[in-house]
Amino acid sequence: MSDFDTLDLVGVAEGVATRRFSAHEVTQWSLQRAATVGRRYNAFFRLDEEQALARARLLDECQARGGDLGPLHGVPLAHKDMFPVAGREMHAGSLILKGNIPQRTAFVVGRLDDAGQVNIGALHMAEFALSPTGFNHHYGSGLNPWNPLHVCGGSSSGSGVAVATRVVFGSLGGDTAGSIRMPAAMCGITGLKTTYRRMSMQDCVPLSFSLDSLGPIAQSARDCARLLTHSCGHNPADALSSNRAVSDYEALLDGKLAGLRIGVPDKYFADDLDDEVAACLQASLDVLAARGARIVPVDVPDMDSINSHAQLVMAVEAATLHRKWIEATPERYSDQVRNRIDQGYTYAAVRYAEALSLRSRILQEFLTTSLLDCDVLHVPTLTIQTPTIDATSRGNPDDILKLIGRVTRTTRGFNYLGLPAISVPAGLSKAGLPMSFQLVGRPFAEGILLRVADAFQRETDWHRRRPPLDVEALPQAKTTAVS
Repeated sequence: MSDFDTLDLVGVAEGVATRRFSAHEVTQWSLQRAATVGRRYNAFFRLDEEQALARARLLDECQARGGDLGPLHGVPLAHKDMFPVAGREMHAGSLILKGNIPQRTAFVVGRLDDAGQVNIGALHMAEFALSPTGFNHHYGSGLNPWNPLHVCGGSSSGSGVAVATRVVFGSLGGDTAGSIRMPAAMCGITGLKTTYRRMSMQDCVPLSFSLDSLGPIAQSARDCARLLTHSCGHNPADALSSNRAVSDYEALLDGKLAGLRIGVPDKYFADDLDDEVAACLQASLDVLAARGARIVPVDVPDMDSINSHAQLVMAVEAATLHRKWIEATPERYSDQVRNRIDQGYTYAAVRYAEALSLRSRILQEFLTTSLLDCDVLHVPTLTIQTPTIDATSRGNPDDILKLIGRVTRTTRGFNYLGLPAISVPAGLSKAGLPMSFQLVGRPFAEGILLRVADAFQRETDWHRRRPPLDVEALPQAKTTAVS
């Protein structure tokens, strides 16, 4: 079989299970695609060809012996370079960690190993996760597969690019202010940020320990559901890991929305909204209403204040995490990242403590104001069109920071609140770039978010659309060597 790019994660798993093709065959195809398409769109930091092929052969041998097949048996995946794999380099998009060889594999990656994944390598990311656009001064920006002049979203840039270009069939990313949802939205795929600590952060490279969340990025809500089911769960070695029972999220996807209430805020999220994005949002609501959902207007608290608290917490915690490196080797940071970290040193300790102490009260206010009379919120993932790489990396630094602030305006606050949120592809702009909507739920409501997203995707095919790749026309991307 040669048209693996027409399949999604669930389709590949089913194809291996029914022996339409082998794990080795699809892995070999994925590796070849990574070395061509993946390289040119700057999706990978590291490609583990030898290990991946050996893993695929082992899985095929197990299947031939009649062994049990995991739900991800033989599926090629790759993950953001913040997830350690024992014995393989991980540098989180930085110069400082270049040459770092972890001794232990991240808990969530190990869970996917147990489910049968073939992990083919480490995916490109913004330096220390400090860019929602995918900017990386050291290794080059990820290129948007729909138009390489535009940003692909970050900081999980390689995850967005690799899944959108069908190099791999799913990925894990990290999200501190929108870093899963941004690349999903800008690359035309599905990305879920989970409830704070729903997934164990053990051994993952942090940015802000009060805001960091993990989650899956894949073509569809069903793909994300399967990845989530088999990557989350309580980690006894991680005291902050949630011990809430894990649902079979895929089993919850019944396509039924009758009686489900979808809340639409009438302020903040509708401010400064691009006309095409607004039309896309309304069209998606029409689809959901036709599936039986009830659309209800809701109010929201002061989101500007919530975003300010989120920015303060992230800045202070990032500065704390990076203090020793900043003092010892400041020249190893790019200017844009260094400037963002330096902001954290300007805040008084009392302001940081206040932002943390107010968090639970503000969350309760949000739940009783915005989610009291509905089951999920429907808001934009991005209120503007996907910007160009030049607009977000060249010119006046203040203008760049303002634009970056607009990019995360509708995602950042949900990390402060610790709520789950999913970005769902819902259209293409006149310029041919993906547009999306975002669903937000109560704590641990990932199942409801996935059910709504899946119901939408049963009626539309935006998540199946493939970018018009033109690899030969691309300039050679600035990347690390793929080896």
